[in-house]
Amino acid sequence: MFTGIVTDVGKVRSAEQRGDLRLQIGTSYDLDTVDLGASVACSGVCLTVVDKGDDWFAVDVSAETISRTAADHWREGARLNLERALRLGDELGGHIVTGHVDAVSTIVGACAEGDSTRIDLSVPKALAPMIAPKGSVTLDGVSLTVNDVRAAEDGSTHFAVNIIPHTAQHTTLFELAAGQQLNVEVDVLARYLDRLMAARAQ
Repeated sequence: MFTGIVTDVGKVRSAEQRGDLRLQIGTSYDLDTVDLGASVACSGVCLTVVDKGDDWFAVDVSAETISRTAADHWREGARLNLERALRLGDELGGHIVTGHVDAVSTIVGACAEGDSTRIDLSVPKALAPMIAPKGSVTLDGVSLTVNDVRAAEDGSTHFAVNIIPHTAQHTTLFELAAGQQLNVEVDVLARYLDRLMAARAQ
């Protein structure tokens, strides 16, 4: 489990195709406190540490994961939002995040709004029941509050969030443009409620 509060921005130093894609990620974490087998959320994707050095750790990204996430994250030079797994007693500063991506969202617009940046995103229509105004959503591993939700003419669902300056400065969400893709995870409670309602309707 995670909270959507990013604690480091890592950089992919190498991407090597083996059976799976092996990424070596540079980080400022104290790797003495990160065990092999530990979970780290990498731009919203829960991955397992399989190797480490003084200032890097390695993860294997399966073809299934690559097919369901924003592809641009898994290349050499990519910057990733990092969060270590939640421990009992830690502050829950964001919301409960599983690290399981529900869909890839596409930015359809970005504009300044006060000191913040408002971004509008498109997601598949199937996610509409699980995204609510003032509810929580995770974008590239960052816990954010939904401003509004609406149906788009093309059949997709659009929603908007605001990126405050602090978030922009401490995550990869500082440079946003139309067409950019981000990993999105809906609130886990909304996911289960949607499944419950669907099961009852059968």
